Amino acid sequence: MKKAFILLLGGILLGACSETTKNEADLPPANTYTLVFFDKTQSVNPNDTFVKTKYSSAIRNLVDQNIRTEGDILEVYFIHENTSKARALTVKSRTAKESTEGLSPTDLEAASNAYDLSIKKERQMIYNALMQKLMESNSSASNSETNISAGIPVIATALATYPDVKAYFFSDMVESMRSGRDFHSRPPQNREQAQSWAREDAGKYAQQSLSGAGIYMILPFSPNSSSKINNPNVTEYWKDFFGELGTGNVTEQ
Repeated sequence: MKKAFILLLGGILLGACSETTKNEADLPPANTYTLVFFDKTQSVNPNDTFVKTKYSSAIRNLVDQNIRTEGDILEVYFIHENTSKARALTVKSRTAKESTEGLSPTDLEAASNAYDLSIKKERQMIYNALMQKLMESNSSASNSETNISAGIPVIATALATYPDVKAYFFSDMVESMRSGRDFHSRPPQNREQAQSWAREDAGKYAQQSLSGAGIYMILPFSPNSSSKINNPNVTEYWKDFFGELGTGNVTEQ
């Protein structure tokens, strides 16, 4: 009798786990919040053939990965002297990925095809909008300074509402501010200095944790670029900087 009871209990628990897994699989994905930062200073030329090819491919990938269902948000900011106030575009996905629980095979296929067609069209529209923003020129005085770190409050604000935030920096990541770091005139000379500066600068944003954010740096440099152009110490600075603010996922592309 005891053995039968254990078997029955095990069956109930297994059934409950299976039902939970099934229900979770049928649910639409959680919404994402994607931030795209385009460098609009003099040091990045989107008309360069290599840069345009690399950046257009990266934009295509991020749109396909992050625009998945109704309510997904993507915002574009321009990096220059006034980055935090330079929101250039906001889009919100309208393609709903409905629950498929209880649908017949025929209805399931129809729903899947309808979703695929709709999301493909919406992704293309968003991709086109991002490419237009990428190619916009900036001839104003703001293009003389590069304030990448001003993106931190923007990311932190998004994290206050959305648990899944990804920030893509299409930039050479050369901070250049008259009143702060200027990696054009004085880049970090080695790994140790990069780490020390990152720790010091991150302290200014100690109240704005980036825990939970994914950071992606899409650099405009070709594989043949010298270390003078594509300075590895600058890249290490940003990895340490974001790490100090709680980001465990910092990717260089």
